[in-house]
Amino acid sequence: METVIIVIHLMVVLALVLVVLLQRSEGGALGMGGGGGGGGLMSSRGSANVLTRATAILGAAFFATSLTLAILARTGDRPASILDAAPGTQTAPLGQTEGSGNGILDQLKPQEQPAAPAGPQVPAAQ
Repeated sequence: METVIIVIHLMVVLALVLVVLLQRSEGGALGMGGGGGGGGLMSSRGSANVLTRATAILGAAFFATSLTLAILARTGDRPASILDAAPGTQTAPLGQTEGSGNGILDQLKPQEQPAAPAGPQVPAAQ
């Protein structure tokens, strides 16, 4: 379900960016497309209305999919934290500086240290 909404959300985002980039700029010389004179397939006023409506519809769809994804993320399963699984903290007795074996770092360390490999054995002189 969440994957389908994410795909729809991405398609809406791409379409919204495209529609916004197609609109004619109000800033004078900044607008490169949609030349002033001559009749084309659509008049400049008609294309502006279509693009404005498309922007509004895609904006509403973007808002709806964003809200839906936020709600799904809030109610969805969350990964467990390592701190939630750790046992309660214990203080080490006096004189014992190494870990007592109950802390997070002690749980992550390997239980047994591998023995160091023996070097070449030299026969004892007699």
